[in-house]
Amino acid sequence: MQAVILAAGMGNRLGKYTKNNTKCMLEINGTTLIERDLDALAANGIPRCVIVVGYQKQNLIDFVGTNYKGMEIVYVSNDVYDKTNNIYSLWLAKDWLLKDDTILLESDLIFENRIISDLLHDPEPTLAVVDLYQSWMDGTVVQVNNQKVITNFIPKKFFDYQERHTYYKTVNIYKFSREFLVESYVPFLEAYSTAMGKNEYYEQVLRVITTLEKNELKAFCLSGQKWYEIDDAQDRDIAEVMFCDDSDEKLSRMSKRFGGYWRFPGMLDYCYLVNPYFPTPVMLNEMKSSFHDLISEYPSGLNVQNLLAGKMFSIDEEQILTGNGAAELIRSLDASLKGSVGVVYPSFNEYPESLPSHQIVPLFPADMQYGLSELLRWTEQCDNLLLINPDNPSGNFIPKNDVIRLLDKMKDTGKTLVLDESFIDFCSLGASESLFSQDVIDSYPNLVLIKSISKSYGVPGIRLGVLASSNSTLIKKARKSLSIWNINSFGEFFLQIIGKYRKDYALACSQIIGERERFKILLEKTGLFKVYPSQANYFLCKLTMPITARALAKTLLADHNIFIKDLTGKKGIDGTSWVRIAVRNGSDNDRFISTINTIKGTIE
Repeated sequence: MQAVILAAGMGNRLGKYTKNNTKCMLEINGTTLIERDLDALAANGIPRCVIVVGYQKQNLIDFVGTNYKGMEIVYVSNDVYDKTNNIYSLWLAKDWLLKDDTILLESDLIFENRIISDLLHDPEPTLAVVDLYQSWMDGTVVQVNNQKVITNFIPKKFFDYQERHTYYKTVNIYKFSREFLVESYVPFLEAYSTAMGKNEYYEQVLRVITTLEKNELKAFCLSGQKWYEIDDAQDRDIAEVMFCDDSDEKLSRMSKRFGGYWRFPGMLDYCYLVNPYFPTPVMLNEMKSSFHDLISEYPSGLNVQNLLAGKMFSIDEEQILTGNGAAELIRSLDASLKGSVGVVYPSFNEYPESLPSHQIVPLFPADMQYGLSELLRWTEQCDNLLLINPDNPSGNFIPKNDVIRLLDKMKDTGKTLVLDESFIDFCSLGASESLFSQDVIDSYPNLVLIKSISKSYGVPGIRLGVLASSNSTLIKKARKSLSIWNINSFGEFFLQIIGKYRKDYALACSQIIGERERFKILLEKTGLFKVYPSQANYFLCKLTMPITARALAKTLLADHNIFIKDLTGKKGIDGTSWVRIAVRNGSDNDRFISTINTIKGTIE
């Protein structure tokens, strides 16, 4: 067995990273791609590696040499790398292909070493490594039958998104038997190159071979092994997180991304808070059907968005503002609230970060729990009070009647209550506990209501939130900070059609409530957590065994691809034993519990 690595390309899309070096010399966390490739091959006993070089080839040759950890290195030069594609690079190495069984791979890949090991141990002589297609992938895909035979190579221009559930992405790692190379691939490679020229791709030859009656090419389907193809700076950034060996650094990097986790295959996000049961497939299909119009047309201005939000919540359009997520509206409060603001800690960071520090009166409940009596006492210390209900991250809940009593007291003393109800729909008593109603708003001009639609309705990608108040002066000041086009067309369309799906949404919230109670019991049974009561779609938990929150979060991410919220260092959190855990759907939560039980076994 030998290996062939294609490394002649220029990597123009990587910009400054490949300005003076070939693509495979790109470093990921301090180690070049070519070193990673060669390490994987050498670790599996490959005696010889043929590298096809081109752009800045001398840098690569000087760096690697002719022997790498006991593996012979041979170079084949593509001197017209800037005028050809990879079919010509592989054609230049055809004489080497005829000598032995061969592992073929491209040099812009980063992957787990075990992929090579698993490939070599598979008894099938000729295999293409493939992975079930996901939205972050790009390039050639294939279709595979029940016998793992590759039945079709589908290039980009023939990609059909309606069929993507049947596609597998080629990882660009192959195992070819010498017999296959001699009798099929190399002859077809020479014929195809002669007929079609040097500016084609070697996968096209494989595509032709799959049409033959004697098709020997089978799929080696990955099952969770990590890999990534690096074409541009964003790919580099993602790869540095995926393949970070320092678990502490990996957790820090992941935490600083604040989302975009769909680019990280298979990761379970227990940090960010959404509704896993909504939108329904029917609603999503309605949005998909209007995709072309939504992406090609301007959205309406803020007046129309406020009209739609008012319709959604049955509130006068002059008393409601629509934001690009609740975070945008929270930031607008800085110019709207006068005097000191009582903030219950720990809190959602957007609130204290939106206010000048001298304006904040910090309030610390005992053991993360508080009720009406504490709130009434705190109002004596400040001009305004912020209440997140249910609270984030504690899940603490104040019943509606108590909030009304609080409002009455604050109204009498001329104080404003900022009430965030982003998670109120997950309350066991349902939406009846919400103060988002015209009557309440009209009765209490000292009330500012905020709600994140992104979280409760499960649409964080379209970024929606609302702020409502009958205080016209406050509304006008907050509005000045908003752009006329702060909501995109997808958000507008959501507001337009949500009324048809109210019953589905209510059912989704009831599913969360049921799963939350089941998940709480399972979390407590692990013996690893003290689980605090919650009326939201997450739990505040204190670790009860000798492991820190940081250590647990690192282990979950590095070893199990699960991301939780480590609360260490958050204002109002005392010690290093606190985490917040989201409520996902039943199957995800079962996997989480199984993983926790595994980790617990290593602690005891």
